[in-house]
Amino acid sequence: MAFPTGQASDRELLATPSTSSRGRQTPIRVLVADDEPKVREALADLINEEPTLQLVGVAEDADEAILMADAQPPDVAVLDVAMPKGGGPKAAREIRIRHPETRLLAFSAYEDGASVQAMLGEGVAGYVLKGTPVEEILDAIHRSAKGDATLSQDVTTDVVAALGEHLKQERAATRHWEQWRERIQHTIDESAFAVLFQPIVHLATEVVAGFEAVARFTLEPERSTEAWFTEAVSVGLVKDLELATARAALGSLERLAVGSYLSINLSPETASSPEFRDLLIEVDHDRLVVEMTEHTPIEDYPKLNAAVHDLRWRGVRLAIDDVGAGFASLRHILELSPDFIKLDVTLTRDIDREEPRRILAGALTAFAKAIGTEIVAEGIQTEQELAVLRSLGVTFGQGFYLGVPGPLPV
Repeated sequence: MAFPTGQASDRELLATPSTSSRGRQTPIRVLVADDEPKVREALADLINEEPTLQLVGVAEDADEAILMADAQPPDVAVLDVAMPKGGGPKAAREIRIRHPETRLLAFSAYEDGASVQAMLGEGVAGYVLKGTPVEEILDAIHRSAKGDATLSQDVTTDVVAALGEHLKQERAATRHWEQWRERIQHTIDESAFAVLFQPIVHLATEVVAGFEAVARFTLEPERSTEAWFTEAVSVGLVKDLELATARAALGSLERLAVGSYLSINLSPETASSPEFRDLLIEVDHDRLVVEMTEHTPIEDYPKLNAAVHDLRWRGVRLAIDDVGAGFASLRHILELSPDFIKLDVTLTRDIDREEPRRILAGALTAFAKAIGTEIVAEGIQTEQELAVLRSLGVTFGQGFYLGVPGPLPV
């Protein structure tokens, strides 16, 4: 990849370090990702020779950049637009999702509007062309670390306008992020939620077998429980919120009728955490079921299996939630061997009127029986749905027809 005509080579361009002082006591951690070895080496030399910067990784493609950012999250990631395995846009998107505090700086030989805007669309707030003087490159890294925008002078006016609009949207998103993080932290600190309990019924006998704990949040704005936990994921507080609601639910375990169990929803990260194990010290483990949703990605099944094994050794049982809403649940079932499979409401709703839902629910029920796992049908709302699920051999069910979430029965 050549630099613009008449400008220095990458080695000559990047070899001279900056001598200016920027007054930052802690070095800025920088990740470099570029597919050209000479450019990577030159950028690495430049960063290593600048006392205000610290090189934390050098990657040659998008996937490697993402892995390095996971291993040691940088303050600034300098990303080439056209590197292999997805390019700068993919690396920018994944790093931004996983590490929202990392600032992203595009470094490329491309100055066309489409390339710039593709990077801006993935959250990059700076775009520096290869061929830019060393001092400007260093200044761009420092500006990125502070959240300021940077564009090379050769970038066109329409791209500058696009950057301005992008930064406006980013500032609005940042305000939203800060507001929700503050709101969720307040919810955790003040226990600003109620825990309700929805009956789980044995369909053949109509006896209540257990209760699923469901959080309801009391702060404004009024939103669904799923929306609150989705926001908690986006602001990095999902484990804290789940632990808070789990703690409140577990405090009611002794009030359950003899022989019934309590089911609580947790992400894999929370279920695997030492903090959750600490909550179990004084709990009757044989009466507890942990539900894991299929919508939550699992990055390391062996690690999660080790945590699940520890829970099972204590007597805790495992359920896979929302089965049938997507593909991930099938792998969850195969990898984790749950005690319960919970059919998602998208399967049970109108199951009496839609044959494909009946066929799939029947197949999952037969599969569960074959591997020694119980089926729980969620979202039952009519007598007709209940009748079909009974005919398929579904063992347990829950939904508004069988009981709405509320306080535990006295």
